[in-house]
Amino acid sequence: MSEKETLVRFGISMPQSLIEQYDRLIAIQGYNNRSEAIRDLTRKALLTSSSMQLDETVAGTIVMVYDHHISDLPITLMELQHEYHHAIISTMHIHLNHQQCLEILVVRGKVEKLRELQQRIQVLKGVGYAELSVTHVDEHGSSHEHPHTHV
Repeated sequence: MSEKETLVRFGISMPQSLIEQYDRLIAIQGYNNRSEAIRDLTRKALLTSSSMQLDETVAGTIVMVYDHHISDLPITLMELQHEYHHAIISTMHIHLNHQQCLEILVVRGKVEKLRELQQRIQVLKGVGYAELSVTHVDEHGSSHEHPHTHV
């Protein structure tokens, strides 16, 4: 938020028990006041893939947890990643225990395609969790179509 931007005050009504829980949470997180915590929640809500235009270019992650003992699941996930290889920049695979794996896909592309990939992963048998988290990409900055070098 720029220093010149006007702050607008407004009231929020919520049950006493909810605001007490919220105050405990934001204190643990280090907020000095409710306003900044609510501003951060609002910013986060505006960055959810469901609130963005389907053709908007974004970058982010798909985080998934799955049971690698489910037959053919690792192969199916690998085939999906190859199918969406233009959108996947990098991957990280972590063994959580004997059965569960955590995998992180770093992605970039149109919201619609990334959401489609996340949903295709989520519905697979053995996938316990798959979440897409994104942020805006300035399309006027560097892109894959205009490679650049670092000096």
